[in-house]
Amino acid sequence: MSAAPDLRAPDLRDPPRAAVRRLDPILVDRIAAGEVVERPASAVKELVENAIDAGARSIEVAIEGGGRRLIRVIDDGVGMGPEDLALAVERHATSKLPDGDLTRIGSLGFRGEALPSIGAVSRLTITSRTADGEGVSLTIDSGAKGPVRPAPATRGTRIEVTELFAATPARLKFLKSDRAETAAVSEILRRLAVAQPQIRFTLRTESGSPTVFPAESEPGPAALLRRLGAVLGPDFPGNAVPVDMAREGFALAGHVGLPTFHRGAANHIHFVVNGRPVRDRLLLGAVRGAYADTMSSDRHPVLALHLTCDPALVDVNVHPAKTELRFREPGLVRALIVSAIHEALRRAGARSSSTGTQAALDALRAGGSLASGSLGGGGLVGVPAMRSGGGFAVHTGASAASPLTPRSAARLFSGPSVAAPAGYRPPQRPDFAAERSGFAETPQALFAADLAPPGADLRPEPEAVFEAGTPPDSHPLGAARAQIHETYILAQTRDGIVLVDQHAAHERLVYERLKRERAGGGVARQGLLIPDVVEMAPEEADRLVEAAPELERLGLSLEAFGPGAVLVRAVPAALAGGSVRNLVLDVLDALEASGVEEGGPAGEGDPDPVSRRLDALLSRMSCHGSIRAGRRLKAEEMNALLREMEATPLSGSCNHGRPTFVTLGLADIERLFGRR
Repeated sequence: MSAAPDLRAPDLRDPPRAAVRRLDPILVDRIAAGEVVERPASAVKELVENAIDAGARSIEVAIEGGGRRLIRVIDDGVGMGPEDLALAVERHATSKLPDGDLTRIGSLGFRGEALPSIGAVSRLTITSRTADGEGVSLTIDSGAKGPVRPAPATRGTRIEVTELFAATPARLKFLKSDRAETAAVSEILRRLAVAQPQIRFTLRTESGSPTVFPAESEPGPAALLRRLGAVLGPDFPGNAVPVDMAREGFALAGHVGLPTFHRGAANHIHFVVNGRPVRDRLLLGAVRGAYADTMSSDRHPVLALHLTCDPALVDVNVHPAKTELRFREPGLVRALIVSAIHEALRRAGARSSSTGTQAALDALRAGGSLASGSLGGGGLVGVPAMRSGGGFAVHTGASAASPLTPRSAARLFSGPSVAAPAGYRPPQRPDFAAERSGFAETPQALFAADLAPPGADLRPEPEAVFEAGTPPDSHPLGAARAQIHETYILAQTRDGIVLVDQHAAHERLVYERLKRERAGGGVARQGLLIPDVVEMAPEEADRLVEAAPELERLGLSLEAFGPGAVLVRAVPAALAGGSVRNLVLDVLDALEASGVEEGGPAGEGDPDPVSRRLDALLSRMSCHGSIRAGRRLKAEEMNALLREMEATPLSGSCNHGRPTFVTLGLADIERLFGRR
């Protein structure tokens, strides 16, 4: 039986002595390959970037075994002659630094390490031809360079990498499955496709049909949006807003997704700096800051932004993979990104993602298809049956003490435009007890015969709904028709319906109002006639007292009141009338999360971390002071809420990233009932 291996760590107190020697060139290449070629996707990235630098307009990538068995990259670039090909596989040989100036790098590659590094750990074959030359080929086998030979070839370059990491078997053990490695190659190609929309990219794998991103012939926002739709999915163009802003030598352009159009991972955030796709912490942090008060912390936006600047303003020689960089003025870059995204989202107004509509339709279909069977017998699929004291409760703004009559309903929700048509007669109240046993009690008001006449529309609305002289088309959220379960507002638009979450919507409105007041010099506050004492743990009271100067700017005035208590003298006027204790405890929770009283850890390049944390406090406070679910609203209140939503930026989502409303078009509703 063989002896067990010695797993003890070496004793470094008496290290072995050896003479310093120069490493073998092949070993040097293999060591360098560990930095440049971490996995098959790294090799693909280097080879495709070389093709882009060569002026290619069509690049085809084929892989087998996740890239371990084969990587083939074919381009139609300028190609290489025999002298250039022989020199291109030497370490630190490149055509991309003609003047040797590292401060003005305008190409994707510049180190001259990719080809020798890949050739050191695989079998590398390069075949190339220039427009007016003959085809040539060269092979490197695990670092051993062969001669340049004539070969048939078309204009451009063809590179084949086989047996990747065969010369370094230990690296093979750290690779993931073929499926995971293929996904990594696909992700690399997608990021390059976003960066270079004018180039056609093709990826061929063993899984089936190839992935193709056609070249966009004309530059511009429309062409970029088409490419983004191909890369990020067909839902992105309809849920994105354009970005275009410049400041002090930096220009930012692209498209960002609505706050309600988000994903569970950050791999749908694409940044391109001077044509180079990057994954930089400063840029990702700026995006997170821009969406901070519109999206939950566990969700991530979908966007693609191109940042252009003088190459001297950015250092790309930071990491061998060239995915990280340093800006000369990181604060300026961060402020530009945050401002541009804020401006774009505010310009979008009251918009919610179309995926919310599809999710609503899917939910409605989940209980069964309304169009696929009879509606008799069991009633509507997915609709709860009537029962005494429960079931549906639709509130229309009328007092609970008075029954809803045609006249009162018409007064609340309709004007002359919704008067009963000629010849209309309300249907007779059905005799439920006679038709079925078990319905001896009076049915709900929802099914009463004296409801408002049918067919409400948006022709001239009453003054309570629209201001005089304002066309209905200028109100995308329509007119309120009912309040459902005292939580949701049902509104009718010209071509569909809108369902509004009253608490989420009002929370956003209160938050934006508080932010405007703070930016204007201070949040309006209302003094308490009798100051309120709030008791808590002594350390919690100390934390609030330390933050009192900052809270004063937010309209919350408090002071110490003995150990373990604070005395509240004023609250923000927008939150007056609520529970002072609950407000203070909410603020305390937000303080613990954001660290305003200590200044908090400022993010890289964050120009105003305190302001950011004050907004986080306002967000928590606005949640406390918003209309709660279960509160009945009058018709005038519902319509006022809709009008304010239309006038308030970012009102399509609440402070936590949840949608505030869902739109269903008339065509969608008709499809639910099999009319289309």
